[in-house]
Amino acid sequence: MARCDRRNVGYTAHTTTAAAHQRLMFTVLRFPGLVALACTFNTVQAAPVTYEVHYRAEVHPDTGRIHMELQLSGEQLPRQLEFGIDPHRHKSFAATGRIAVTDKLITWEPQAPASRLSYDFIVNHERSSGSFDALLNKDWALFRADDMVPRVSVTARRKLRSHATLEFILPPGWTAATAYPTAAGEQHLLISDPQRHFDRPVGWMLLGKLGKRSEIIAGVQTIVAAPAGDSARRQDILSFLNWNLPHLAGIFPTLPQRLLVTTAGDPMWRGGLSGPASLFIHSGRPLVSENRTSTLLHELVHVAMGIRGDEESDWIVEGLAEYYSIETLRRSGGIGQQRYDEAMRRLGEWARRTPNLFKASSSGATTARAVMVFKAADAEIRHLTGGRASLDDVARALAAQHEEVTLELLQTQAQKVAGQPLKSLEREALQNMRTER
Repeated sequence: MARCDRRNVGYTAHTTTAAAHQRLMFTVLRFPGLVALACTFNTVQAAPVTYEVHYRAEVHPDTGRIHMELQLSGEQLPRQLEFGIDPHRHKSFAATGRIAVTDKLITWEPQAPASRLSYDFIVNHERSSGSFDALLNKDWALFRADDMVPRVSVTARRKLRSHATLEFILPPGWTAATAYPTAAGEQHLLISDPQRHFDRPVGWMLLGKLGKRSEIIAGVQTIVAAPAGDSARRQDILSFLNWNLPHLAGIFPTLPQRLLVTTAGDPMWRGGLSGPASLFIHSGRPLVSENRTSTLLHELVHVAMGIRGDEESDWIVEGLAEYYSIETLRRSGGIGQQRYDEAMRRLGEWARRTPNLFKASSSGATTARAVMVFKAADAEIRHLTGGRASLDDVARALAAQHEEVTLELLQTQAQKVAGQPLKSLEREALQNMRTER
């Protein structure tokens, strides 16, 4: 229950004239009930109105689909929900209330006290390489909940808030591994996003006949899950995280309270992909590659920071992830200084293959070049502050904002930390960068 603090009344009085202050204090002393009544009225006025959102996901391995039902209930419901869909993966829409369906948009107007929307989600998604970044077979399913429940724009009264749960209807012998806490049983999840008024499940999810390992590491409930019988080294991953996650948490206090690491072999894509509070890594990927980089740590930095770049700034996002994957290994003792220096030397050679950082998508040589930028920026910050600050402070500030990152925002945060603009982050310097030979 919200409290009414009479100190707030006193604070308001200080913004008035002395005479008005005396009249107000007289009222408080003689009629305290009026103040309590006013506070109660304000509390009631400010209290949010909650409605229930229940997602029901019924998995059908024989058809490769998950049948979704979205049920809304409450005295007040949103006026309209718009879902941006993939017409190849979201099909067979039906609803109570008014619904309009186009190729890429579903517009739904639910009606109180209860409304229901249903559709089929086709899980399998094949990449150009012929591998999959989402798959449903007879034994397991691995996908991102962001795809299962498309991004939604909600039109509603400002005070309306959702309380959401997700229920899985699974084949016999199947269980679920997600980053969400259970609400009532392992297959009933509590979906909560304090930053949004409408809660929607996001992140990686693994369903099926599974093997799981779980441990609290640096205050993070860490779960490693893979299909039963897969070659995934769950305990190796958990041990690796025991060494490295505390160091990453020291840089990024924005790490989630629950972290899910999913892993599976072919025909899944042979790389790593991050999501909110979760990630996927192919079970054939090494924890540390021969070039001393780590796909697992790279994706963990993405999870910890939760940032995205604008049309020319993906190099910032990918460069920070790669820089801190190597830096975390060095700090944890996973690699020594000599190996670290060798990794940076090789990245510097690779960086020479790209003439430009400012691309819509960063990979390979562009990311290597970005690592060199951040190494130089870290050295410049340490020099300007006499070692009192570092790139850690900049990365931590970017992660705390949790928003789209631009070069201008990076420069601003770096200037706040260093006390003056960084030469290593000037646009002209980045466009004409030369790496040391």
